[in-house]
Amino acid sequence: MEWFEKMSGGQSETVGKRVPVYKSCRNQKFGNATETQLYLMDVESFLDALPEEPIFDLVVTSPPYNIGKEYEDQVPLEDYVAWQERIIKKIYVRLKETGSICWQVGNYVENGDIIPLDIEFAPIFRCLGMHLKNRIIWHFGHGLHSKNRFSGRYEVVLWYTKSEHYTFNLDDVRIPAKYPGKRSYHGAKKGQLSGNPQGKNPEDVWDIPNVKGNHVEKLEHPCQFPVGLAERLVLALTNKGDLVFDPFSGVATSGVAALLHGRVFWGCELVSDYIYQGQKRLENTLDGTVRYRPHDKPIYDPRGSALSKTPEEWKRRIEQPKDK
Repeated sequence: MEWFEKMSGGQSETVGKRVPVYKSCRNQKFGNATETQLYLMDVESFLDALPEEPIFDLVVTSPPYNIGKEYEDQVPLEDYVAWQERIIKKIYVRLKETGSICWQVGNYVENGDIIPLDIEFAPIFRCLGMHLKNRIIWHFGHGLHSKNRFSGRYEVVLWYTKSEHYTFNLDDVRIPAKYPGKRSYHGAKKGQLSGNPQGKNPEDVWDIPNVKGNHVEKLEHPCQFPVGLAERLVLALTNKGDLVFDPFSGVATSGVAALLHGRVFWGCELVSDYIYQGQKRLENTLDGTVRYRPHDKPIYDPRGSALSKTPEEWKRRIEQPKDK
């Protein structure tokens, strides 16, 4: 482990720790975007220590939701949004003109009322002049069951670009078409196959299982997001050798996605247990032993499972005549 220092007025100030990822391309020089690193430190301190110049190709993260998880202190909503705004502004000046920011968020709950965080964040990005390309709906099949409202089964990824000249590799993330044999039925292309042989656009509603229970990626982090979600964004919005940054890297999920496809990764995290789990995952990614679920793996169909059958006790209950 190395101390990470910020130069100020000709003097160095220790602001955090750099946790190297072994087996990666490393030259021990901070600021070289060919070196994958994790930083055990506050993200604002990290960003302040960087020069105010474009360096990031993609920033992808799932920030704390301010709901009182073990790794965060719950604060009034306006304070939370102001904190996030400071970080986003610091990131913006360090984002390349061809770069993107993907902010994956859920809901903040206050006195039983839901406040969608993407609505709170949208004005921040708009004031910076960023371009909203998609509000991606990440749909998943498992979660907490609600009694007083419909159970939530989706979260949102806000995809913003810094300019209209941005990286977008659609062919790298195409998925199998529903009707690959479909043909045009009128016009100049009548009778010709109407789809793309590489597959179809994955659209803006993504069915990717969340990391719960026996998920292959499950670690100790209470709010892991899946590698597949970050993987699709990395493939579509960066090229090989590009720098991906996650300001709230947790157990380095975004880093796994980046390293799987030849990108460089930087991540910031405050919890030492998470950063060392992330370090191990990145090293496993580099040596080919990491466990993850790819973004294009089909959703499991439970209809063949015994658990999908209606229990006999329920059948008898359903068949009993109701009192009039």
